[in-house]
Amino acid sequence: MVPTHNEATNIEEILARLREHVPEADVLVIDDASTDATRTLARAALRPNDRIVERTTKSGLGNAYLHAFRIGLDEGYDLLVQIDADMSHDPIALPTMLAVAQHGVAVVIGSRYIPGGSVIGWPRRRLWLSRWANRYTAIALGLAINDATAGYRVYRADALRSLDLAGIQASGYGFQIEMTYRAVRSGMSVVEIPITFRDRVAGESKMSRRIVVEAFKLVTWWGVNDLVTLRRRRRAYRTLDQATQPDSQ
Repeated sequence: MVPTHNEATNIEEILARLREHVPEADVLVIDDASTDATRTLARAALRPNDRIVERTTKSGLGNAYLHAFRIGLDEGYDLLVQIDADMSHDPIALPTMLAVAQHGVAVVIGSRYIPGGSVIGWPRRRLWLSRWANRYTAIALGLAINDATAGYRVYRADALRSLDLAGIQASGYGFQIEMTYRAVRSGMSVVEIPITFRDRVAGESKMSRRIVVEAFKLVTWWGVNDLVTLRRRRRAYRTLDQATQPDSQ
């Protein structure tokens, strides 16, 4: 699943690299209202089992992936892969990630922030922001995940079917966090595989302050809600325990 918006400078290369490293995989390009040659180039590069979905509005990364999930699940695919079109996610890591998923792991994350992982080309401020966001997410939500914001992933279809995809709230940067949070809360296995992440060298980043703020607000809300829920449960347990104690008089 390759979401695109004005990725004419990258789309041919990412499709060629996917063909090189995972020739058995079918590719779904989800294009959101590109105004450049992305769609034309993608159509020319796709193989018979590949396809492109051409959407008329730019509805956000999360919405694009949810659209792709529905297609993949409806058509009976066992594994669904998220990968960016801008070449920041190297397809060379994908065979390893797929192998881990095929051994029963529900969610495999291509991680920048575990031993062996790295980030190349980001300015110090962008790297600091990403690391801080992941640290805050892990603390607020109690996640033992180093890179909850990572967008390079493999999902098992049975895992996606068991999640409430219709209830996903985040549309941008926070989509990856919410999917991780829901998977962990559901007791699913989540494994991080180290990758080398490279900043895009062509095209424009879709990251914005609005997307970051949305993610921060959602993570804070989920964390606060979890604390409130935990306190209510503890209070209920104490009340139940008191009610079941034998009368001492």
